[in-house]
Amino acid sequence: MDKIIFKGKWEWVIFFMIMYLPIYITVLSVVYQATGSAFMVSIFQYLKEMMLFAALGSFLVYQRNIFAYPIKLHLVDKLFLAFYALALIFLILPIGPATFIDKLKYFKNISIPGIMYFIGRNTRLSDREFRQFFITVMIIFFLAVCLNIFEKSIGVHFQNIAGYALYNKAINEVDPVGNYGLTWTFETQTTEMRLASFFSDPLELASSCLMGFSVGLIGYLTSKRNQSWVFILTMLCTVGSVIFAASRASFASFFIMLCFIAIIFRLYGLLKMGIFLFLFFVIYVVWIANDEFYYFVIDTLTFENASSFGHVVAWLEAINEMSVAPLGSGLATSGNASAVSDDLRIGGENQFLIFGVQMGILGMLLYISILYVGIKTAIHVFRTVDDINYARIGFIAATTKVGLLLPLFTANAELYAFVSWTSWWMIGLSIRSLNSTFKPTLVPEG
Repeated sequence: MDKIIFKGKWEWVIFFMIMYLPIYITVLSVVYQATGSAFMVSIFQYLKEMMLFAALGSFLVYQRNIFAYPIKLHLVDKLFLAFYALALIFLILPIGPATFIDKLKYFKNISIPGIMYFIGRNTRLSDREFRQFFITVMIIFFLAVCLNIFEKSIGVHFQNIAGYALYNKAINEVDPVGNYGLTWTFETQTTEMRLASFFSDPLELASSCLMGFSVGLIGYLTSKRNQSWVFILTMLCTVGSVIFAASRASFASFFIMLCFIAIIFRLYGLLKMGIFLFLFFVIYVVWIANDEFYYFVIDTLTFENASSFGHVVAWLEAINEMSVAPLGSGLATSGNASAVSDDLRIGGENQFLIFGVQMGILGMLLYISILYVGIKTAIHVFRTVDDINYARIGFIAATTKVGLLLPLFTANAELYAFVSWTSWWMIGLSIRSLNSTFKPTLVPEG
């Protein structure tokens, strides 16, 4: 807060976000368990928005001449503006059955990725600050897997200790369910534990690990070999957390991300790693795993698993709604955000279709275009920028967004604030560095 408010370093909001968002739900749970006060919870609940708007205010106040600020729009900027202009139309006009308050809450939720992107477009970090950023992210995933190991060793979810169920019932009016007194997300269909560490749920942890793995990989590829153990440890930590989280989509996303990295960034040795991991997984499932896990995998592949079948039903429901209302059914009518009431929810387990239901085919196409152009631009930045830190950011941004594609098909993944907001910030920061033209050396001398 000192850096942002009193020293004009609005860029430091990213440090607050990467340290606060992973523990966000844990903080709310602990606060409610300790105080029993919904008001106290609301302070911490809206702390991230307050910090975000403090950063925007700092940006405006500390500009020497805000009216002379250079504006040069990139294609991603234009696509974001078009997307939010369309969302604003759906907010103002009486479209859809949701109340204006619910639509306003939903508009606020979908606006934050755009604000993080804008902050990234105007961020300037020193080499030391870049180093602090990468180190902080790696520490987060090291601590996450350590907590996973602790949870597994005692056979208790950390959320049971932090008071998650009490908070969820009192604040969100969601009763505890399942064999562990949390929600069904915290267990597999065979009732095995799915761990979330200090993240909000196992799915958010697993999706966030895609970014952590990318940070470790690019660090390994662009650092001296005597420092490589730190980045190898980071990659192992993220893989370990994905296993503890038992997320099928994120596990498959690792293979997709490795293939993408190998082909796009010409790191063909990763294909061997991906093939090896796939063969190891097949061997484990067929010859080593217990019968419960074996049939869990088979049912998933054949869509006989209840969760997989539920995804298909939600997709068909959303597609049917889009065919009936191709121009959109209104904000807050799809997805799992708190602003979407159960009686209005249509579909909700595919980020693309969620926007398609609410803002029509045009809204869905704009979102897809933002993703496509953002990934393409980040790849270009990695290949052409003359600063190794910006090259790393471009690499992480592109690979994380590609890795998230599969979770986006199976969940309202933009709600995973840590990985979503941070990766949009990195897309913005990548575009800011487009004036560089030198390709970085992946393996430094020495």
